[in-house]
Amino acid sequence: MENVLDVPEYFTCPISLQLMRDPVTAVTGITYERESIERWLSGSESATCPVTKQPLAKGSNLTPNHTLRRLIQSWCDENASQGVHLVPTPRAPLDRSYLLKLVGDIQCGRSAIDALRRIEMLVVETERNRTDIVEAGVPKAILSYVAKCCQESRTVGLEEALSILVLLRVPSTDYAKLLLGQNDRIIKSLTWVLGCEVHNRITVRSHALIVLKTMIKAASSSVLERLESEFFRTIIGLLRNGITRQAQNALLQTLLYLCPWGRNRATMVEHGAVFELVELELGFPEKKTTELILGVLFHLCSCAEGRAQFIGHRCGIAVVLKRILNVSHAVDERAVLILSNLSKSSGNSMFVREMLVVGAVPKLCLLLQADCATYLKDRAREILKTHFDEWKKSPCIDDTLLTRVTR
Repeated sequence: MENVLDVPEYFTCPISLQLMRDPVTAVTGITYERESIERWLSGSESATCPVTKQPLAKGSNLTPNHTLRRLIQSWCDENASQGVHLVPTPRAPLDRSYLLKLVGDIQCGRSAIDALRRIEMLVVETERNRTDIVEAGVPKAILSYVAKCCQESRTVGLEEALSILVLLRVPSTDYAKLLLGQNDRIIKSLTWVLGCEVHNRITVRSHALIVLKTMIKAASSSVLERLESEFFRTIIGLLRNGITRQAQNALLQTLLYLCPWGRNRATMVEHGAVFELVELELGFPEKKTTELILGVLFHLCSCAEGRAQFIGHRCGIAVVLKRILNVSHAVDERAVLILSNLSKSSGNSMFVREMLVVGAVPKLCLLLQADCATYLKDRAREILKTHFDEWKKSPCIDDTLLTRVTR
């Protein structure tokens, strides 16, 4: 049996457990692979040292450990015959003046496409590059470029620009600082992109929706409560067509962010959001998508028009009821709350008949025996009690069971 070469413990990164190529030492005295610790720090506003648990700020100084790197290089040389490859020389940090030149090219329009392509290549290389690119002001320059494309009705460079914004994964809090007072303009520009006929349309639209979700999250209440009807018409029209699954979830999350405003809910219903959401759910999407769909439907069913549209869809009640006890606790909660909303406000015999046809009574009785929150059981029991007199007349219902569970 061949001997397996043991890598010295102090040559491996505590995060990735892989041989280090570019060891750097944090202020806590612990050495990590540069890319691993930078990714760790970028994932939190106030991260801690993975080993010591001491606080580490996002912009903590990371000192190159040249001595350790030379030792790792020497060890690799000594063990080359056993298949250990030489440690590649780490890339030098991006030159800030070079990045600022690329930003200037984007802003001034000269060689903008070439600048975008160069930045896109840099973004995919390392976490360190992404941090430097954000700090150089690239996101703001790119969003301004998208707005200018909208103003001039041109689509060249949109694919590269939006791809960079998605890859950079800039938090919405940072966007809020970068774009103070410009949210309106950027949201309108991204809405325009969604309606464009452009090369790689699915990719461009999907990236635009992912960026739009971040922008909506960063926008102020004053912006969100005055969104135009065209905005909702455009994004609702994309719910089931021409976008990726990730973008679909971003779109649903966007609708969820906008639901607290009654005007927004009414406009969504006006553009057929309830119908589109039910149709989307009929396709048996993944768990996360179902949770988002039912979250939006719950809000839309808080208004009379939304409830009417929901009951008017022949599969609305059936598809929501079917998800109870079959997906997740979050889905159980949203489904029961939707049915509770309909039950309380419905004097419509259509609702009662439809609940009978789709087997709502046995399902709600089953929920009362399941492991779920007490308040959900109370809502289910309330639904059963509200229409008790109608349901007990049905030959399909065990009125003894119904009487027992509604006491």
